[in-house]
Amino acid sequence: MPLLPVLANVFAAVPAALRFLSRLPVRLPSEPQEDGPPDLDRLGPALPLAGAVLGLIAASVLVVAHGVGLGDFLAATLAVAVLVAISGALHEDGLADVADALGGMNVARRLEIMKDSRVGAFGVCALILAFSLRIGALAGLLAIAPLAAAAGLIAAVSVSRLAGLWMLAALPFARADGLARSAGVPGAASRRLALGVALIVAIVLVVPLIGLVGLVGAALFGLLAFLLVVRLARAQFGGQTGDVAGAATLLVEIAFLIGLLIFAR
Repeated sequence: MPLLPVLANVFAAVPAALRFLSRLPVRLPSEPQEDGPPDLDRLGPALPLAGAVLGLIAASVLVVAHGVGLGDFLAATLAVAVLVAISGALHEDGLADVADALGGMNVARRLEIMKDSRVGAFGVCALILAFSLRIGALAGLLAIAPLAAAAGLIAAVSVSRLAGLWMLAALPFARADGLARSAGVPGAASRRLALGVALIVAIVLVVPLIGLVGLVGAALFGLLAFLLVVRLARAQFGGQTGDVAGAATLLVEIAFLIGLLIFAR
């Protein structure tokens, strides 16, 4: 397939991917006024680009807040707060639900707990740890170089959006209903193209400012986090759900940032 039409299709799907991943009201005049069920086979390759847009917004806050003298911790906190706000806490909700569900005694009970909109003690603890790790990693990168921290954040948000896409193919559906099933399973070509897009974004952003070793280390940390979530979901839930995909996305983002921090030093 010619490259230019493929890239054109990827960029054309970015507004729909942004609406899927965030609360940003991005809609081209040619698009319908209401969205149906997401088609992740079509949107998949655009997810890393949409993630890069979300990361760019948060990274801009990070750099500005640090530049006006708020310090590493406050700048990182504001950047994470903005990212959570524009994404509608989509992945944080998934992590909290998965953490709470782990308290169930069997698969059926765990899936029942996961559907409960209330957040329990496990979910609260998971969110506290997730925020602490993400803010701490960003603050550490800011202490090294603000532009490197900004580039790392954009790359982490972009690359981590692969996790939900690949989770759909890695495991069967754990339940007969839910968002994950309605979105369908993206094909191998869609997943490979998404991976290629994410790699290009990460290489362009990370290698010049942090180095190839930092990128490889971060990618390995992200991959390890993804594989651990896959193993956990298979053992505890018998498959994947939208919440599992959301939790995997957030954990890969955190692992990628921590990997950058370790190998950037």
